[in-house]
Amino acid sequence: RQFASFLMERLNISKEQRSEDDDYIVVFSRASNRLILNEAELLLSLAQEFKMRTVTVSLDEQPFDSIVRDISGASMLVSMHGAQLITSLFLPRGAAVIELFPYAVNPEQYTPYKTLASLPGMDLQYVAWRNIIEENSVAYPDRPWDQGGIAHLEKEEQERIITSKDVPRHLCCRNPEWLYRIYQDTIVNIPSFLEVLREGLKVKPNLKKSKPASTVHPGRVR
Repeated sequence: RQFASFLMERLNISKEQRSEDDDYIVVFSRASNRLILNEAELLLSLAQEFKMRTVTVSLDEQPFDSIVRDISGASMLVSMHGAQLITSLFLPRGAAVIELFPYAVNPEQYTPYKTLASLPGMDLQYVAWRNIIEENSVAYPDRPWDQGGIAHLEKEEQERIITSKDVPRHLCCRNPEWLYRIYQDTIVNIPSFLEVLREGLKVKPNLKKSKPASTVHPGRVR
């Protein structure tokens, strides 16, 4: 949190000033890959469920400082798994991080943002949603290998990857099966998404009452 404040100060970003009743949800929008194909429906369902306004942010269309400003005042951040989720470190205490995973990608194996949210003193709630309906995903086998393409592989290996239901454990970050799956576009199943949120969020994200739960003093470095 000290680092986040330091960065905001250096980038000359003032925290989002809000009225008492202006809780809102930020959804990360992606332009070229890992798309949420029913983004408008997702935004509407979040607004109805939590009675908050929803805003989208995009690294493709916005400067970084304006994204940080939006996130620094949000009650909830929703995003597909990806490096843009590092911005969750700017969320205020009491906010929630909702990470979406494409089909065949197991959230238990990719936990940097879950770890960040659960660090002492962050005071963030974390929920992972995973697409389990294969028809709700769109893969791109013909793209370049580093964007999930598998056309360069042997036919047999391509077929194995396409029929696999779960990416096995692997080393980061050139595994073709992992890349094929993580670069899928996803239709988020709204009923299952809302169910996961209802079960996963212990309390409704509330920024007004949240105070630091603990102060951490790092031990000696050995």
